[in-house]
Amino acid sequence: MSLRADATAGVGRFSRTERWVHRTTAALMGVCVTTAACLYVPQLAELVGRRELVVRIHEWAGLALPVPVLAGLASRAFRADLGHLNRFGPHDRTWLRAALHRDKRPASRPAGKFNAGQKLYASWIAGATLVMLGTGLMMWFTHLTPLLWRTSATFVHDWLALTIGIVLAGHIGMALADPEARRGMRTGKVSRDWAAREHPLWRP
Repeated sequence: MSLRADATAGVGRFSRTERWVHRTTAALMGVCVTTAACLYVPQLAELVGRRELVVRIHEWAGLALPVPVLAGLASRAFRADLGHLNRFGPHDRTWLRAALHRDKRPASRPAGKFNAGQKLYASWIAGATLVMLGTGLMMWFTHLTPLLWRTSATFVHDWLALTIGIVLAGHIGMALADPEARRGMRTGKVSRDWAAREHPLWRP
């Protein structure tokens, strides 16, 4: 997707489809995390009650989680961004080294449309979602797999869920710290100054 200059509104960053995919996926992930907390945190479980209903909501939200991404594949802009997220270059290694050394100078963190941290997050959350879906299905359809598999799936599902919660909290925290990035996801546009500072290698 190219940088589309606009004298008053800045430059285009995300299409309507991309924003829909992000919002829908975030909503489904939020339901999964919330219902998981209600199932595993005793105080929340007592407060909410109706465990069977919470379990069903959790299962169906988890099953629907890949749907927005699959639907988004119909969008050329979304497919293009998946290509950007899937490619690592020398500048990404430079960005990661700067991040590890807490070097926040823009010149030390070259980035294209997505920086290396965003690429790693996208790859990790996509893989984690697939693992959660697979282990969740083994826990749901108990008659399809041996007991040992179900026990292992439960262990992986529970601990990965905790990890996802922590990573999502970090993702949300970084978004809250960057109003312009939130504007890009909310309206599809960002300021030219922000684009030049945070993503200097992003070109039309």
